[in-house]
Amino acid sequence: MTDAPLLPLFILLTSLGVAPLLFALPERSAALRTTVNLGAAGLKVALVAWLSWKVSQGVIYDLRFTVLPGLEFKLQADPLAILFIALSAVLWLITTIYSVGYLEKGPHRARFFGFFSLCVGATVGIALAGNLFTFLIFYELLTLATYPLVIHRGTAEALRAGRIYLVCTLGGGLVLLLGTLGLWVLSGSTDFAAGGILADVAEASPLAAQLLFLVLIAGLGVKAALVPFHAWLPIAMVAPAPVSALLHAVAVVKAGAFGIMRVVYEVYGIETAQALGLTAPLAAIAAVTILYGSLRALSQDDIKRRLAWSTVSQVSYITLGVALASPIAAIGALAHVIHQGLMKITMFMAAGNLAEGLGIKKVSQMNGVGRAMPGTMAAFTLAALAMIGLPPLAGFVSKWYLAAGGLEAGQGWVIALLLGSSLLNAAYFLPMLHRAWFVDPAAAPPDGIARPRIGWMLAAPPIATAALVLIAGGLANAPFSPLEWTRFIVTLEYPQEAF
Repeated sequence: MTDAPLLPLFILLTSLGVAPLLFALPERSAALRTTVNLGAAGLKVALVAWLSWKVSQGVIYDLRFTVLPGLEFKLQADPLAILFIALSAVLWLITTIYSVGYLEKGPHRARFFGFFSLCVGATVGIALAGNLFTFLIFYELLTLATYPLVIHRGTAEALRAGRIYLVCTLGGGLVLLLGTLGLWVLSGSTDFAAGGILADVAEASPLAAQLLFLVLIAGLGVKAALVPFHAWLPIAMVAPAPVSALLHAVAVVKAGAFGIMRVVYEVYGIETAQALGLTAPLAAIAAVTILYGSLRALSQDDIKRRLAWSTVSQVSYITLGVALASPIAAIGALAHVIHQGLMKITMFMAAGNLAEGLGIKKVSQMNGVGRAMPGTMAAFTLAALAMIGLPPLAGFVSKWYLAAGGLEAGQGWVIALLLGSSLLNAAYFLPMLHRAWFVDPAAAPPDGIARPRIGWMLAAPPIATAALVLIAGGLANAPFSPLEWTRFIVTLEYPQEAF
């Protein structure tokens, strides 16, 4: 059943269409800019909720334009797209509220919010892309839209980080372009389709299909921060807190992980990927990244860098779940797209509050901050415990399904990996919580500057996302929970005999 094919386009335009207006508004028009930002973000949430309902009822949305014979610009709203687009819509609204409070008196707000809107629009385009060609267009737009956000402060450190970010992500995009061309040459199509489109190619030319997979994963692995393509991510943490939150929770790293899901499930198909021997090496890379990111996080004193290395580790849970080629592990991987986004955005907003409200940017400065900012640190604590895997929080649900999926796939080493990762998570998060709640605070701010209390626009968003972390875990089996939606997706991406 088809219906209103322009609805996905309208959702895309709530971000891309409003960006020129935000660029044009003068700096002094703060109230109007806030109204436009929140109005567009609220409208997107409403439209995505409507789209989600229609897709759950079997409605098909497909909008395409021919670019060249056999090459189309294509938007489609399928259940996998809904998973990513719903995350981006909800977190865009929350992060917009936070950003308005964070940049209330800062410079270049028109530029910031214009590129911020383009960034979210590119993320929505990635979610709605119906083929790898369309995906590539928005993948590169995301790089260009996030670069000005990374260098927003304009310091020498920010400009250096921006150069590294741009070189790495544009390099990844170039590799993905080569992979897209290779896919078009080999198959005559770049479409995403349940079960994949390369079964015949893999049978006729297995080596070509294997080499193409290597190229595609390398291109996507840069944004997904897979080892050895991860170096840009901790360096990019010089960006303002709302940008860090966006990069880690919903935009850049998730774009790479989402692309890996599309390639494995809908370019190759899970059965073809397994038959070609592609899933085991991908699982190994994910496992190395999980451990390496956590080990590097242990030694970081800067709060945001510690969180950044944690992201390197945590996002690879998604790749691991995909590569295990198990329906149960796939449920854990897809659920972690949402769960990791909620947990990590909570922590980055809390880190921003510590910096803005107390001047605290280092773990060694966190003594007693729980007493000074109890709401912020309560949210951070809940997210950290969820990241460790404490039941019944969201992170526990992801890890439980990944572990069960590892056993289903006959890969018992996954249990040891997840246990080791959780112990490392505890090793770098629990000392932060101990300092915050159980060590007496310093007599004065670390930089000697007295600051006013943070406003509600900074205080409320991390508390709201922390509440979602609790709800996503505690009500995991409720209708329309992230977990239930991922179960629905997996029934579409795996053959019936796999269940």
